[in-house]
Amino acid sequence: MKVAVIQLNSRQDKQHNLKKIERFIREAATAGAELVSLPENCNFLGQDAEKIHSAEEIPTGQTTQLFQQLAKELNLFIHVGSITEPYSDTKSYNTSYVVFPDGELSRRYRKIHLFDIDIPGVSTHKESDFFEAGSTLETVELPFGKAGLSICYDLRFPELYRQYVKQGAKILFVPAAFTRYTGMLHWESLLRARAIENQCYVIAAGQHGTYHPGKECFGNSMIIDPWGVVVARASEEEGVTIADLKSELVESARSNIPALTHTRNDVY
Repeated sequence: MKVAVIQLNSRQDKQHNLKKIERFIREAATAGAELVSLPENCNFLGQDAEKIHSAEEIPTGQTTQLFQQLAKELNLFIHVGSITEPYSDTKSYNTSYVVFPDGELSRRYRKIHLFDIDIPGVSTHKESDFFEAGSTLETVELPFGKAGLSICYDLRFPELYRQYVKQGAKILFVPAAFTRYTGMLHWESLLRARAIENQCYVIAAGQHGTYHPGKECFGNSMIIDPWGVVVARASEEEGVTIADLKSELVESARSNIPALTHTRNDVY
């Protein structure tokens, strides 16, 4: 299965962001992609308080309608890294889903782990002030196999991904808007760890560059195979990065090192 990750530098202009996304999706389809994966906050990226005003209902909102049209026209799967979905007057969900080639939608995954961190002198975020946490894991059936949905900060919670593997996942989606500081320290290490320990492909589309004064995303979108090898990595700009997913690599990783069958449920 040929997969494209789209690296973006989304800003506070939703219409501009959507036009750019459409252009990149068409470019990926022309290159033969069967599945396109977008970053977190793909259609609007600003301060958390600003994201509330960009919230859209699913499936009736402009963003989902556009992705449904493109999926049907181009006959491909579109993994919507995440968009902001209304929850209440003061909070939203950070929501991910997949649009199928017939325009139908998968079940929605709402970000479970919210980004509440404080690194003195470097970065402070409190996503829970403006977002409601989800509480349900969601998988999607793709031609390659089952995929588990997650978003950004979820990456730091390995138990989430092990649950997906227990449900049969062969792909793990990790769309993100990782901060530059934490990205430089942890992004690739954590992604490769999730691939290796779960013997899955990891598809990680990220936001890149400055989107607000003093706020910068790390980028480095990548696709990692079940052996932990980075098989495709985005350059230091927006654009499309493509790789072929090979089912035999999942099979070889799991048969050669059958760690997934060695879990000691009687001990832990």
